[in-house]
Amino acid sequence: MTIGIVETERMTLRPLTFDDVDTLVALDSDPEVMRYITGGKPTPRARVVDTVRKRMGRRWMATDRATAEFVGWFGLVPSATTEAEYEVGYRLRRAAWGQGLATEGTRALIDLAFRELGARRIWAETMAVNVRSRAVMERCGLHYARTFHVEFDDPIDGTNLGEVEYELLRSAWETRSS
Repeated sequence: MTIGIVETERMTLRPLTFDDVDTLVALDSDPEVMRYITGGKPTPRARVVDTVRKRMGRRWMATDRATAEFVGWFGLVPSATTEAEYEVGYRLRRAAWGQGLATEGTRALIDLAFRELGARRIWAETMAVNVRSRAVMERCGLHYARTFHVEFDDPIDGTNLGEVEYELLRSAWETRSS
C-alpha cells in the first residue's frame, strides 16, 4: 500500500516520516490525549520511534490547510489476518478537538480504502468509556460490532468495561456513498 498526500476540506495528510518523531513525542506527552490509551502517561521516545518505523505507509501527519499547524495523525492499517480489512485510527492535539477534524480525516481514509484499496471492511476500536471516539466512529458510518475484554498488566480507569469495535462493510459504504 503506497498512498501519498491525502487532502480533505480543511487538512493535508502527508505520509509519516522519522522527522515527525519529536512532534509525536510531544503529542503523546499530553495526559488528556493519552487518557484512554495509557491512562495519561507519556509514550517513551523509543516506543514512538518504533511506532514510526512500523507505521510508515500506514499513518499520515495532518496539518491545517489554512495555517499549516500540526493537527494530529490518522492511520489506515491493513489487517494482519484478514485480506481487504483495514483498521482506522487517529490521535489529535487537544487544540483540534471538537471541530469535526477527527471525523473529516477518518472519512477520507475510509473512502480511500474502499475506492482505491478494494477494502471489504473497515474497523476501529476504543475503550467502551471513550464516548467521544465512539461518536466519531458513528459519524463516519461505522456501526457497533462488539464489546470485548483484554487483560492488561497495568489497567487504566474504565478497562473493566471493555473495548468496543465498530465496523463498516463495503455494502453499507456503497449504499451511503450513492
